[in-house]
Amino acid sequence: MLTARTFKLTPAAKDYLWGGNRINEIFNKNIDLSPLAETWECSTHPDGPSIVSSGEFAGDDLARLFLAYPEFWSPKFGRVSEFPLLVKFIDAKQSLSVQVHPTDEYAQKVENQPRGKTEVWYIIDAEPDAKIVYGFSRKVTPDEVAEAAKNGTLESLLNFVPVKAGDVIPIPAGTVHAIGAGILLAEIQENSNLTYRLYDWNRVGADGKPRQLHVEKAKDVMICDSVPPFSGQFREEKPGRETLVENKWFRFDRLVNEGVSQLEKDKNIFNIFLCIRGSGVCDGVEFKAGDCIFVPRTVESPAIEGSFTALISQ
Repeated sequence: MLTARTFKLTPAAKDYLWGGNRINEIFNKNIDLSPLAETWECSTHPDGPSIVSSGEFAGDDLARLFLAYPEFWSPKFGRVSEFPLLVKFIDAKQSLSVQVHPTDEYAQKVENQPRGKTEVWYIIDAEPDAKIVYGFSRKVTPDEVAEAAKNGTLESLLNFVPVKAGDVIPIPAGTVHAIGAGILLAEIQENSNLTYRLYDWNRVGADGKPRQLHVEKAKDVMICDSVPPFSGQFREEKPGRETLVENKWFRFDRLVNEGVSQLEKDKNIFNIFLCIRGSGVCDGVEFKAGDCIFVPRTVESPAIEGSFTALISQ
C-alpha cells in the first residue's frame, strides 16, 4: 500500500450557455473560458476528470490515479470501484433549466449506470432577488407536469424560493429544481451526470434550436404527490468544524479556521477540502479561496493553519 500525502487539484471547466464569469473573478481561476459556468473541482467522471496539480502525482488524471491506488479513498484495499462523489462550483448568470435527477435504483435499471444523483448546494453569493426552484407550489400529478412542460406553462406550477449567501439546500433525487439567475454556489453530489430536463424557459441553445427535454423520464422519477418542504436553511459561520448535511451518500461539513490546528479526520475516510474564503496550509499544501485539495484516506488528522472557510466532503 502506498501512503499518499495531501494534493491539490485542477478542475475540469464547462462553458454552458447560462454561465457567468464570477468563478474566475472571485477565485482568480484564470481559466480561458467565457462563460465559465461550472468547474468540476474534484471529479473522476469521464465527462470531466480533475487533474492532480501538486505532489508526486502532479499531472495525473484523478480517475486514473484512483484506479491505480484505490486505497487513497477506499477502505477496501485492492478492490477497484468508482469514486462516489463529485464537487463543483456553479455560477448561474442565467437560470439553469428546470430538471430532476433519478435515484440510484432508476439509474441502474433504466440507464445502466451505478448512481443517480442526490446533491446539496451551498450558496456562496446571491443577488438580492435571486431564487431557486424547489419542487411545486401545490400538489400535482405527473401527467399535469408533463403537459405543462410540453406547452411551456410549467412556471405556474413551480415553487420559487429566495436564497442568500450561507443557505444550505439539500436536493434529494427526484426533487424538481433549478438554480436561478444571480447565484454562485458550491455543489457536492453523487458521482453522476444524469439529468432529466423538464423545461428550459423557452430559450434556445448555441445552435439556435431549443435544447432537448427529457419529459417522460422526468415524469418517471419526479416527486410530485405532495408539495415538498423547503429543506434549506441559513447556517451562520462559527469557529470550528460543523456538519451541514449527512446522508447515506456523503457528509458535508463547513470548517472555519483561525490560526494553527489539526483537521479532524480518521484514517478510514478521505476528505475533499474546498476553500471558499481566505487562505492557508493543509498537510504542507498551500491553498487559497477557490482551491480544492484532496486529503487521502491514509492521511490522519493533518496539520492546518491560516484564516479560511472551507467546505469538506467525505
